[in-house]
Amino acid sequence: MTKSELINKLASRTGASKREVTQFLEAFVGTVTDELKAGSKVAVTGFGTFSVSHRKARTGVNPQNPSERIEIPAVDVPKFTAGKTLKDAIK
Repeated sequence: MTKSELINKLASRTGASKREVTQFLEAFVGTVTDELKAGSKVAVTGFGTFSVSHRKARTGVNPQNPSERIEIPAVDVPKFTAGKTLKDAIK
């Protein structure tokens, strides 16, 4: 599902205009992004938790030259953990 398809479905389910749904969705994504940048978690009860996970630096293999080793730097990555209600709905 693309962003525009999601906006269309949310607009039809809520009766709100596509413009209002787009503004809400962009505000939600922006708020979650800002909180993750600040090092906070965002928990949506029943849906899941957005957080930041730290990956350690490690040694990898250059895919263009498999005999060459490369250093992969440490990095922070976004993470999503599904909530119980969402997991149960998918089962």
